[in-house]
Amino acid sequence: MINFKMKHHASGTTYTNPHFFILNKGLNTGKPMKQSCPNCFVIIFQCREDYENMESICSSLWRVKFWHQFLIGSVIPYIRINDFSKNLNAQANEMMADFEKHKKNVAVLKLLEEKEQQFHQNINVINDLRRVILYRYCKR
Repeated sequence: MINFKMKHHASGTTYTNPHFFILNKGLNTGKPMKQSCPNCFVIIFQCREDYENMESICSSLWRVKFWHQFLIGSVIPYIRINDFSKNLNAQANEMMADFEKHKKNVAVLKLLEEKEQQFHQNINVINDLRRVILYRYCKR
């Protein structure tokens, strides 16, 4: 079980313990972030290990759009902190039930993230080379 405290983030507040922010409004609700924004919750942990486990769980839930079913509001959808906390706790406990499987899945997801970063870097290099070649070709 992961121990954490969740609350609404007040701008200007700094936190000393490991923490990350969760967007609570819009269609990206549930997105974990390193930097705060005006509409976010903060999740604070006592140890780094809990932080890393919960960040991977939150990222996974956001990517599969788990939080969309709990959104309310007609113009700008949002989620209540109680709904978020209750469902996050339940999902985290379920996902952490088999800890070895959880660690394996997190390792695979991190590897995929690294490969995705490399892929985007390669695409940027290809686009830069294309631009240079076209510039030289058109310069004649």
